[in-house]
Amino acid sequence: MKYAENYLRSAAVIITAYNGDTPFAGFLKTHFAANKKFGSKDRRYISQICFCYFRTGNSMIGIDMDLALKAALYLCNNEPGVWADLFDEQWLQNWPLAVHQRIDFVKNHLAYFNPTQLFPFVSFLSKTIEVDKFCESHLIQPDLFIRVRPGRLPNVIKALANAGIEYKAISESCFALPNGSKLEGVGELDKDYVVQDYSSQQTAQIMEAGKQLRKGKDASVDIWDCCAASGGKSILARDVLGNMELTVSDIRKSIIQNLSQRFERAGIRKYQSLIADLSKPISAPELAGMQFDLIICDAPCSGSGTWGRTPEQLTQFNDQQISVFQQLQQQIVQHALPKLRSNGYFLYITCSVFEGENEAMIQFIESRFPFMKLVEQATIKGYELKADTMFVALFKKLN
Repeated sequence: MKYAENYLRSAAVIITAYNGDTPFAGFLKTHFAANKKFGSKDRRYISQICFCYFRTGNSMIGIDMDLALKAALYLCNNEPGVWADLFDEQWLQNWPLAVHQRIDFVKNHLAYFNPTQLFPFVSFLSKTIEVDKFCESHLIQPDLFIRVRPGRLPNVIKALANAGIEYKAISESCFALPNGSKLEGVGELDKDYVVQDYSSQQTAQIMEAGKQLRKGKDASVDIWDCCAASGGKSILARDVLGNMELTVSDIRKSIIQNLSQRFERAGIRKYQSLIADLSKPISAPELAGMQFDLIICDAPCSGSGTWGRTPEQLTQFNDQQISVFQQLQQQIVQHALPKLRSNGYFLYITCSVFEGENEAMIQFIESRFPFMKLVEQATIKGYELKADTMFVALFKKLN
C-alpha cells in the first residue's frame, strides 16, 4: 500500500497524544475533524492501526513505536492484506491463522514483547475465566450482535438480505454481524430487533425463573430494572416474561429520556420511569410502598468484559477502580433489595471479568442478607464467540 508508512507515523502521533480522558473513538473523531487532510480511506487505515495497537495492552512496552505498530498489525490480522509492504519476507512467510501461533512468532522475534501483558489485570480475574483464551481474545475485533424479537424473524431476514448484510445465526434469535455493519434503515430497530451482545442475550435463560412468579395465566409480574441504562434488559424481560408491570430507574436524566424513545419504538408503553441514585437510600416518592417480584440489577462496573470493543481501556484502566466499583455495587444492592417481595428474584449482572465485582459480590449479598438464597451463577464466556464476557447471579428471597 502506497501510504502505509505515512499511516504508521500518523497513528503514532495520535496514540502518543491520547491521555485516556475520553473514549478513544471520540478522541479520534475530534482529531480527524481538526485535520481535514485525511480522507475517509486515510481515517479508516489510521484508525485500524491505532486500535490494533491498543489491543496489545501493555505487551509492547520497551519496543520502538514503529515496530510495535507493525507487530500489532501482525497480531490482530489473519493475513497481511493491505499491510504486506510493511513486512519483510520472514514475517510474511510466518503469518498463521491461529492467534497463539502469531503470538509465539512475535515472542521469538521481539525481545521485549511480553504476552502476559496482553491483559494487564490477570491477577484480578474471576477464577472461571480461561486466562490464555481470554487474553488472546482481545486481539480479535468482536462481532456486532442483534437479537430478533418474537414474531419478527421473517422481517429481519428480509431486511438484512435487502441491505446485503451478511450474518451468522447463532440461534433463531441471535445473529452475529461483521463489526461496523451499518444498520441504519435496516428493518425497524427495537421493533424487529435490538442491538444486543450475545452474552447479554443469554441472561434471558435466567430470567425465565420469573415466570414462576406469575399468579395466573394472564397475571403480570412486577419488575424493577433499577440500573436501566439503555433499557436492553427491560426489553428482553418483556420478550421473555410477557405481561409485566415495569418500573425503570437510572441516575441520569438523559438516559431516562433516551430510554422512553426506545421503549416507544419497542412497543413498551405501560411503564413507570424515574431518576434514582441508588448509591444513597431511596428517596424517590414513586417507589414509596412499592415491592417487586423481580429486580434486575445490571450494575455499573468496570466493563472489563467489553474491552475488546474499547481496547484503550487495557492501557488506561487503574486497578484501584475495582474497589470503587465494588463499593458502589454494594451500595446499590443494599438500597434495592428491601424492595423485593418474599419469594421474589434478584438478578445481579455485570459485564466485568473481575472477581471483586462478581464472586465477591455474591459473598457480600449472602453474608449481609442471609434471607437471600443463591439460585444460580454463571460466567458467560463471550470471549469464545467474539462477544462480551458477563457475569450473572440469581438470588431468591426466602420467606
